[in-house]
Amino acid sequence: MAMFIDDIYADEVLDSRGNPTVRATVILSDGTKASAIVPSGASTGKKEALELRDKDERYMGKGVLKACENVTKIADELIGLSPFNQAALDKIIKDIDGTNNYSNLGANAALGVSMSIARAAAKSLDIPLYRYLGGANALTLPVPMFNIINGGSHADNSVDFQEYMIMPLNFKSFSEALRAATEVYHNLKNILHISGHSTSLGDEGGFAPNLKDNEEPIKIILEAVKKAGYTAGKDIAIALDVASSEFYDEKKGYSLKGENRILKSSELIEYYVSLCEKYPIVSIEDGLSEDDWDGWKLLSERLGKKIQLVGDDLFVTNKKILQQGIDKGVANAILIKPNQIGTISETMQTVRLAQRNNYKCIMSHRSGESEDAFIADFAVALNTGEIKTGAMARGERSAKYNRLLEIETELEFGEYLGKTLLKNG
Repeated sequence: MAMFIDDIYADEVLDSRGNPTVRATVILSDGTKASAIVPSGASTGKKEALELRDKDERYMGKGVLKACENVTKIADELIGLSPFNQAALDKIIKDIDGTNNYSNLGANAALGVSMSIARAAAKSLDIPLYRYLGGANALTLPVPMFNIINGGSHADNSVDFQEYMIMPLNFKSFSEALRAATEVYHNLKNILHISGHSTSLGDEGGFAPNLKDNEEPIKIILEAVKKAGYTAGKDIAIALDVASSEFYDEKKGYSLKGENRILKSSELIEYYVSLCEKYPIVSIEDGLSEDDWDGWKLLSERLGKKIQLVGDDLFVTNKKILQQGIDKGVANAILIKPNQIGTISETMQTVRLAQRNNYKCIMSHRSGESEDAFIADFAVALNTGEIKTGAMARGERSAKYNRLLEIETELEFGEYLGKTLLKNG
């Protein structure tokens, strides 16, 4: 008998910030059972797919019982169908919702089902998830972007920029790169401790010290790189996630509260240019607001041939918005967050469009994560070449890195792109 979906259900579990989220479970006719937990973002783009919350007295309004109930609506249409046609199943989910942003079912309901179907299908075939989703061509171990100093919406401190990351480039394997970056992380902790700074952690495992301006975190990280025995710019480079939409006002401009100044788009761009001249920065994410397309165009003209310019809030993993960016010559890379768009298939469509147009892809977690390591397999499946899933500390982050270590041991012909990833890396 042909395999079919026998049951789908969901329950409310907790994410790494202590907020409720959806865990969906799929059971196949051969008894295979698989679950997936949906992440949740703190710094979110206006055009992301809707995360459905109950907005009642439970969990301060953040409960997801409605989204879990909506999984039963999805189940009514999918039970009895083959689990092996992911695109067709995801289209049915999209059609059930009937909106362009999952405002009926909730993207948390849709994605939970989509992820768990893929995982159940792979499990029933006794093959890894990355192999099921990526086929024989799933061979690339991603270069990690480790968020080791947190600011902005990810931490309660004076730093405006949201993430200061390191990228280990001059290494031959993922495991070597992970080791080097972890050594930098521990040296960073020691430097902060000796200097009298807090070594408490932000949402994504990075440190969240109060520093005098937005440049000081870079200086401290470079000191940690040196203390760990590596060369900044050669072995390990810097990446920033500015998350500028969080401090942008259409009338006033960009308010850098940590530096007590307000900048126009052109002034902020020149600030980035000066930082890139002084420090080994190879990637800037959301350097300008999602609403500042003219500014993005100027930023792309100024720095697009020198470094990676990543659109997150700008593109929200949406292929239609990405196409606008391609047409306008805006940015040269896109952050990939499945819960911004709603299903696995739609995520894959966006990645294909980006790769066809030479836009780099960075598979990404959210600040509200779980022990679910789906995106580690997904990054390898789609050969994104990069992954962003926090610092090395906190179990919900290390789960992804540990899964990638496991995948690396399985891939006989796997490759770590390292310094070949970025032309200027």
